Amino acid sequence: MSTMILFGVVALTLLYVVSEVLSIKKMDEGTPEMKELAGIIRSGADAFLKTEYKMITLVVVVLALVFSCFIERWSGLSFLLGATMSSCACILGMISATYANVRTSNAARTTLNIGETVRVAMRGGSISGLSVQAFGLFGVLLLFVIRGGVDPEATSSGLLVSLPCNPDLMIIATYSLGCSVVAMFNRVAGGNYTKAADISSDILAKIRHDLPEDDSRVPNVIADFIGDNVNDIAGNCSDLLESFVATISASFMIAVGIYRGNEALIPFETFNATILFPILLAGGGLLSCLIGMFVGTHRKLSNNPSRDLDMANWISSGLTILFGLCSSYFVFNNEKLYDSFKIGWLSPWISAVLGILSGVAIGVITEYYTSTDFKPTRELARIAPEGDAFIVTKGDAIGSRSCLLPIVVIGVALFISGKLCGTYGLAVSALGMLSFVGATVSIDAFGPISDNAGGIAESAHLPAEVRVITDKLDAVGNTTAAIGKGFAIGSAAFATVSLIVAYVGSYTPLGAEPVLNFASFVVIAGGIIGGALIEYFCAILTDNTIESAKLMADEGDKQMSVPGVLEGTKHADYNTMITLAAQQALKKMLAPSLLALTIPLLGGILFGVEFVGGLLLGATIVAIPRAIFMGNSGGAFDNAKKYIESGELEGHGKGSPAHKASVTGDTIGDTRKDVVGVALDIFIKMMSTVANTLAPIFARISLMK
Repeated sequence: MSTMILFGVVALTLLYVVSEVLSIKKMDEGTPEMKELAGIIRSGADAFLKTEYKMITLVVVVLALVFSCFIERWSGLSFLLGATMSSCACILGMISATYANVRTSNAARTTLNIGETVRVAMRGGSISGLSVQAFGLFGVLLLFVIRGGVDPEATSSGLLVSLPCNPDLMIIATYSLGCSVVAMFNRVAGGNYTKAADISSDILAKIRHDLPEDDSRVPNVIADFIGDNVNDIAGNCSDLLESFVATISASFMIAVGIYRGNEALIPFETFNATILFPILLAGGGLLSCLIGMFVGTHRKLSNNPSRDLDMANWISSGLTILFGLCSSYFVFNNEKLYDSFKIGWLSPWISAVLGILSGVAIGVITEYYTSTDFKPTRELARIAPEGDAFIVTKGDAIGSRSCLLPIVVIGVALFISGKLCGTYGLAVSALGMLSFVGATVSIDAFGPISDNAGGIAESAHLPAEVRVITDKLDAVGNTTAAIGKGFAIGSAAFATVSLIVAYVGSYTPLGAEPVLNFASFVVIAGGIIGGALIEYFCAILTDNTIESAKLMADEGDKQMSVPGVLEGTKHADYNTMITLAAQQALKKMLAPSLLALTIPLLGGILFGVEFVGGLLLGATIVAIPRAIFMGNSGGAFDNAKKYIESGELEGHGKGSPAHKASVTGDTIGDTRKDVVGVALDIFIKMMSTVANTLAPIFARISLMK
């Protein structure tokens, strides 16, 4: 009965999403020049996704065959399902963004009203966010119903190899891994595409030729518009869908780990309750987000975009807390609870609330360190007149300082959740943070849509008063994007910790407490290598982006030297630049993406399960502060530049030495926040998911036992 209700919530959400897509498509695109630009952006994004998904499909099919043959016979199909659900959310999000961007510009042009312009961008963003949570939950529900729940005692093996494993857990783990693979490819390829285009266009426009930002005479600008959708929409959708699914998967694994070996003490009904609660929490969160985004986009909006976005977020998170309370009472009130549930049926709910509050708190902290409304970013802008070295050093200090509070929030929430609810509380707390992910992604998607809208307004030479409106939306969008990145990193921390706990439990003897022995040289060796692996991964992504940016800057310079381009009487060859960006991104995405798949496999087969546990923990401990540093320093650099461009720093406007120093900072920050920082969270989640999937192999096959 509960699952049928949740299927109904998913169906209602997807109907709403489709109706919003159709409604947005009916809106006017504006002037012929706006329509032309929007068409180029849309076709470029579509072409990139089609080419990328040809490569993804090949990898996914090969891996699906491997899983079915060597892990569990049905796991290949669940892996394909995960990749499909993630891809559906990406494609719908991309469609909505590439239709909403130009219509947002046109709303600003025709109404000259901030509220009406915000409405269009929010509706476009809500399609992305609600699709993420709906498709992610739909796949889980489908597997849950087909398998008839989770049987803690079931065993199965691959078609070719007999390595017994729990098929229900393996199927949900490979479903999560399917989502992970798509997310990793999207983030790595999308990050390279958008930042190579962005950095090269900034170099050409602001440093080499003293042109305005988003000037259509710079061919790289159009590729940058496409990249915003490829990375910040498709990449972000797949990233957070994967986190959402991974936390549900971890909660199932931990619940089974607690039950097995303690069957005499724990009624089977209680075990079923621990399986059902995460699904109900996720479903209640989806319904909350649907209500929050509907109210947020269909009421009279103010001239304060931040207030309207916050309203939708607060409604979604508030209702999620309420539905979570009802679900916890419904599921656990009449059951004999675990001794670790210190305050009865309220324990799982409080753990979930701690996760929700952590997500909100991380957003507030991120906003403080990256928004122009607060001291850190303003101080960064004020030091720009001193030159490049000062702004880079100060930006690094802001990024480092911003790491402490979010990590303290995560640590405290995990500690209290563990005290209140045991290891199960860790998974529930992680899921709590992601239970209203539909609203989080919706608000985050507002950023790239607004950014594209402003770029179209600039490139289509719309009146100055239109650009004032789109600039205001863009400034708010920068902050929401930074908050979204902070949320993604925080959620990755929660999800990865849950997955590590589940992994250790997977090879722990029945009835024993899962323990990763830090005194073991094997674990320490794994931890040190895991930490170093994060730095190596960062270096690969950074090198790839800078190499691509240089190629694109040189090609852009070559095109701008053609007579008539700089004079505005002739268009540059946009298609050549778009093709170059796509080729570079796709060429450089495979090697770093496969690292997350191969490192746990090699480590487990060579050195065993404990080495992989250390590897995961070391990588996580290094990656979380590194990702926060990257995201927040990059966000501060970006907004400091915009603070100067808006004329807020008296005597230092566009084109001044201070502005050029801030452009240098922004160029450095681009790779940090939109390539490395956002890929790190997927990297650690994917390694942990791979480890959980391959744990049965590691436990039985190790060359150095």
